[in-house]
Amino acid sequence: MDPFDAGTGSLLRQPKAVWATAGASVVAFMGIGLVDPILPSIAQGLHATAGQVSLLFTSYFLITAVAMLLTGFVSSRIGGRRTLLLGLAFVVVFAGLAGTSGSVGQLVGYRAGWGLGNALFVSTALAVIVGAAAGGSAAAILLYESALGLGMACGPLLGAVLGNVSWRYPFFGTATLMAIGFLCITAFLKEQPKPARKTSVLDPLKALGHGGLASAAVSAFFYNYTFFTVLAFTPFVLDMTPYRSGAVFFAWGVLLAVFSVIVAPRMQTRFGSLKVLGGSLVLLAADVLVLGYGDHTTAVVCTVLSGAFIGVNNTVYTELALGVSDAPRPVASAGYNFVRWFAAAAAPYFAPRIEEWTDIHVPFVVAAVTAVLGALVVLVRRRALTLPHSRLHSSGGIPMAAEQEPRHAAEDGVGTFTN
Repeated sequence: MDPFDAGTGSLLRQPKAVWATAGASVVAFMGIGLVDPILPSIAQGLHATAGQVSLLFTSYFLITAVAMLLTGFVSSRIGGRRTLLLGLAFVVVFAGLAGTSGSVGQLVGYRAGWGLGNALFVSTALAVIVGAAAGGSAAAILLYESALGLGMACGPLLGAVLGNVSWRYPFFGTATLMAIGFLCITAFLKEQPKPARKTSVLDPLKALGHGGLASAAVSAFFYNYTFFTVLAFTPFVLDMTPYRSGAVFFAWGVLLAVFSVIVAPRMQTRFGSLKVLGGSLVLLAADVLVLGYGDHTTAVVCTVLSGAFIGVNNTVYTELALGVSDAPRPVASAGYNFVRWFAAAAAPYFAPRIEEWTDIHVPFVVAAVTAVLGALVVLVRRRALTLPHSRLHSSGGIPMAAEQEPRHAAEDGVGTFTN
């Protein structure tokens, strides 16, 4: 199925509330890769080591992982709109404070607060878009995925442009953009319906009792370690100016967006989701291995190329998390993300330390091994990942539940942040 066949006619004709939420989502996803081009500059400006600066990712994603257990609890009680605004307010405050940091410890702490805000916002954004979008859930999901890809591509570019003046400016820029998003959502988004049943903090953990969802989460855990070794450790290996590093990761983000939204669904239709995922993970492992042992030009090319494999993986993992179990999508997503974001916190912490203990090549060897482990989980647990009651749409990768039950996400009051 062509991803643009679903809701193409109405994709661009959306209510202002949808565009306000999607626009704020772009900025939220920009925050993930924002610091990539300026990591060396931050280390120099705060007299910190690569290992210390890498904690910017660790604190951010550690808090994000834990917060996944809270987002449903919060949004099912105060509603989707207020949860979005609360998350945006946290990001505005802590991103602004990050720009004033006088030590790497302060900056790491502020990034943790930023991570909490981002978790509250992005975990709710899809549900809000699905509830307010014209053209059904297929169009809403495509719009959300497009926002994610655009944000991941533009984050490093913004970080490079502002970071070339000062490493502090990207943080102030993000706070300003998110403040604009806050005002837009306040003006254009009406309150979303609260769910009939309030979500418990333990519901996402209970959902992991399903073998298929647990398998998807474990496989994604290994994959995320590889993903964030590339994202958080490679800038130190490339050792480029903010502009050049930003250009590299912008190209990386463009490939991620194109392969996530356009290429992956077509490949799934032709080959099947699990074959596509397993093959892409193996290719990512090979790419990362060459990145670690190649010369500088090879490392740049492999960094950019990894965006294609990451884009494919993100799409397939999203659909597995949403459709492989019979748990409500928001609950299943929260449990899945709780597991996998711990790897996003671990990779930036361990990669620089592995380099200190060994040499610069070994962190990429470890990352290649974790990608292969993710593929092995898919292979060994393929039956659990393709249960008869799976809610994935066999013709195109869009979860059937997303097309048949658009009320589900809006009523549960929380969306997903599975990419």
